[in-house]
Parts: sequence; C-alpha cells; structure tokens
Amino acid sequence: MDNSLIIYVIGFTAQILFSSRMVMQWLLSEKRKKVLTPILFWELSFLGSFLLFIYGYARDDFAIMLGQSLTYFIYIRNLYWQGQWSKLPYLIRILILAFPIIVVVYSFFNNEYNLVQLFHNEAIPFWLLFFGITGQVIFTFRFLYQWLYSEKKNKSTLPIGFWWLSLIGSVLILCYAIIRKDPVLLLGHLFGALMYIRNIIIHKNEIRE
Repeated sequence: MDNSLIIYVIGFTAQILFSSRMVMQWLLSEKRKKVLTPILFWELSFLGSFLLFIYGYARDDFAIMLGQSLTYFIYIRNLYWQGQWSKLPYLIRILILAFPIIVVVYSFFNNEYNLVQLFHNEAIPFWLLFFGITGQVIFTFRFLYQWLYSEKKNKSTLPIGFWWLSLIGSVLILCYAIIRKDPVLLLGHLFGALMYIRNIIIHKNEIRE
C-alpha cells in the first residue's frame, strides 16, 4: 500500500473517532436536554489524538503535532477523573504518557527533523503555519479551559466556554485546511463546527430552564 494512502487512512480514522465522540455526546445531550460528558467521549478523544499526532508527524505538520501533544494529556486527565485511567496496567500507562516524548527524541536522534525544518516546511508558508498554529492554540485552549474548570469543580465537565473556544478554533483550522488543501482537517472541522453550535444552543436552553 502506498505510504501516502496509509497516512491519510490514519488521519481519517482519527477524524472519524473525533466525529463519533461528538455525535455520541450530542445525541446523549439532546436526549437529556443538557450537556453531558460520558466516559466514551474521552476514550474516543484519546484514541483520535493518538492517531492524529502520528498523522501530523507523518505530514511534517507542526501545527497538528502541537495541538495534539497538548490535548493528549488533558484527555488522560479526564479519563482519570472518570475512573478509567487507573484501570489500565501500570506499564501501559507509562508507555502512553511517554509516547509523544519518545517520538520526538527518536526523530531528533535519527535526524528526521529539527526545529528549523518544522518552522520552514517548504509545503507550508510561514504565515500559513502561523495561522494554523493560532487556530490550534485556540482549539487546544478549550481543553486547558475545560481542565482548569473541571479541576475547580473536581469533576469532568464541559462548560459553555469550551464550546465557544471550540467553534472559534474550528473555524480558523477550517480556513487553514482549505488553504492547505488538507481533506482530513477539512472533513473533521466542517462537521465539528455544527456540533459546537448545537451544544452552545443546548447550554443556553439549559440555563434558561
């Protein structure tokens, strides 16, 4: 199988997992008339993040790698809150936590890339890379916000600010995907934006009630 095809299969699989978590979360929230955070949401998020990190690495796309390396650990923290993280064998947990670091160290010592190459990808102009990173930072900040909010509440929850940051970041990444001609990001964020809007509406209706 052609390497580029394998890379896109990995990327689309990650987006399918991300989209599945949103559909599942949206359907449960519609049924209960309030925004819910089921365990499966975080499990699918973690698996999707794992695969999308690999996709970003294979595509030499620093914007994707940056976003996933940050949210990766937040997904793990939410799995901890929901009691799932401790159910994994200790060795598996160590390997999962070390995975992003292992990839970076391995690549560095094998001269696969360096910081100069990451920021000077010939396929991505610097202004576009900066635009993509901005979108990823905002999109990633939603989970930093969610993490801090959940730490304060001492439980895993998705506040309305999470959905607003999701929508803004998603729109920016969608624009990046169109310019970059990246079908994986385009498909994932086009669908996701609709779910974010709907969750904002559900949140507002829940507050009014």
